[in-house]
Amino acid sequence: MSVLESLTEWPVDNVSAAVITRNGVAEEFGDPVRVYELASVTKLLVAEAILVAVEEGAVELDDPARPPGATIRHLLAHASGLAFDSRDIEAGVGEKRIYSSAGFEVLAETVEQAAGICFAEYLADAVCAPLGLDSTELYGPAGHGARSTAADLARFAQELLEPRLLAPQTLADATSVQFPGLDGFVPGYGRHRPNDWGLGFEIRAEKSPHWTGTGNSPRTFGHFGQAGTYLWVDPELQAACVVLTDRAFGPWAKPLWSEFNDRVVSELSSQK
Repeated sequence: MSVLESLTEWPVDNVSAAVITRNGVAEEFGDPVRVYELASVTKLLVAEAILVAVEEGAVELDDPARPPGATIRHLLAHASGLAFDSRDIEAGVGEKRIYSSAGFEVLAETVEQAAGICFAEYLADAVCAPLGLDSTELYGPAGHGARSTAADLARFAQELLEPRLLAPQTLADATSVQFPGLDGFVPGYGRHRPNDWGLGFEIRAEKSPHWTGTGNSPRTFGHFGQAGTYLWVDPELQAACVVLTDRAFGPWAKPLWSEFNDRVVSELSSQK
């Protein structure tokens, strides 16, 4: 029995999932075209669009942004000092890893001003259209306001395994630790010292507890969302996993996510 069949035991009404390798979707479960709220998995798509804007020359990572002293790089890496859900300043720039959805709204506005185009439209043109993400839409805030499908996110995950939109070095930098040594919280999983993050991509490193599996490599990157969604890419395995549900993240998810991801990693490792 495929490990994905165990998703039938999850306490959710609907779940769609996919395991992806460099060759495409290796396995899938559920309705691949059912649309789900992504919550903070949105940040991965937004980060990709901003990195495209960097490569196109619309902005640069070290361009100034808000708050004063912060750059686009600081905002992507949650090192700007902005609060989680407001534009209040809670720390100095580069002092702490304060996970900030509000910071992604600032990022979207910064790219809008530089490119002269609504950010949702920029995301659609720069990321969704070339990757064929036909069911993906940013309809709300850039930190958490997108919808998508398992099929679309599987295509996006394959892009993260073998980049075509971005130069490989750009993606490598984006999935490397920015501002090393900063402590901070992963929502729902507590404080980590350090709380490693890339440019929009959370990096697993040695965090425990964590929403990925204990068997995922420290280089694993991705994001989870409070909508009960996640996407991770493990460069050591050369594989990725997408799981979308319609039940909000909570105590039910923590043991199931970790156990399921460990089973996925074990199955992938046995096939290498």
